[in-house]
Amino acid sequence: MSSRFSWSRLAAIAAKEFIQMRRDRMTFAMMIGIPVLQLILFGYAINTDPRALPTALLAADSGPYVRSLMAGLHHSGYFNTVALPASEAAASELLDRGEVQFVISIPADFERKLLRGEQPVMLVEADATDPIATASALAVLPEIAAATAKEEGNPLRAPPFTLSVHKRYNPEGESRYNIVPGLMGVILTMTMVMITAVAITRERERGTMEYLLATSVTPIELMLGKIIPYIFVGYVQITLILLAAMLFFHVPVVGSLPLMYGLAIVFILANLCMGITFSTLAANQMQALQMSFFFFLPSILLSGFMFPFRGMPQWAQMIGEVLPLTHFLRLVRGIMLKGNTLPLAWEHLWPIMVFTLFALLVALKRFHKTLD
Repeated sequence: MSSRFSWSRLAAIAAKEFIQMRRDRMTFAMMIGIPVLQLILFGYAINTDPRALPTALLAADSGPYVRSLMAGLHHSGYFNTVALPASEAAASELLDRGEVQFVISIPADFERKLLRGEQPVMLVEADATDPIATASALAVLPEIAAATAKEEGNPLRAPPFTLSVHKRYNPEGESRYNIVPGLMGVILTMTMVMITAVAITRERERGTMEYLLATSVTPIELMLGKIIPYIFVGYVQITLILLAAMLFFHVPVVGSLPLMYGLAIVFILANLCMGITFSTLAANQMQALQMSFFFFLPSILLSGFMFPFRGMPQWAQMIGEVLPLTHFLRLVRGIMLKGNTLPLAWEHLWPIMVFTLFALLVALKRFHKTLD
């Protein structure tokens, strides 16, 4: 064998790799598709300074100063009044449901106390489960109040009222209160989809799937038998994350853990069915991993785990609303940090159930077709 460098041998090996790349179209598409997807998501969808945040106004006084103050909040671009609740209970429920980010309360005698120089209190309640989503808006509140005082002729240019900010569900603004519960959904998505996709693809590559098909096992029995063990693995992961959240990160658990355990199975099944679908589309384990990553990337970026969901453009939010991780994050954070019960959790559960049903039907169809 010649030890001298040969340009002809190098060209032959390179040509062979190009031919192999052309034959493996799935891998080539992933090599192009994943960078393009990252460029689009990071360039257009990600925004750490969300604007036009939904706000509920509970105003018992509508005097000139109040109207000027509300106009200043609106023109700042951070506050968008979407609800006028009739009571404090209704306003609190909007925060619990996550329908609004802020509730601004103006007392009945606000304008009269202003005229008397008594420093009335304007209460701003914020859903602080995600501190990043509310940080910028809360930071401009004193500036808006000062600007309103200047417009109203206050010689000191200082607000003649007290601005009281109440960060609900996360008073200290701890980011771990938001991240650690969210990790539960992220880890389940990553492991359930990838492991299931690779496990079934590996069976086909090794030829053991043919031995299973030679028995009297039906496709539905085979598929369920494949995913049931991973359901238990998913619950082990949930338990470990919860123990770490409470013991090491001191994340409060306000709601019912049995409720969360009971609802988590829908999310686990959704990801397992996606993994089975990918396994029927992939020709080998590498392709299964690539497809899983192609699903995992938008899930982690568009679900509100890493970046504020309301900071994304409308098209990105529409994609995010389809992903089960988006709703599972709201469900878990709602139960752990807000103490949400089943009626409040249901509005985040049913989209996951719809996705699970769709994924299950596709997985069954593709799995049966693959076995045939």
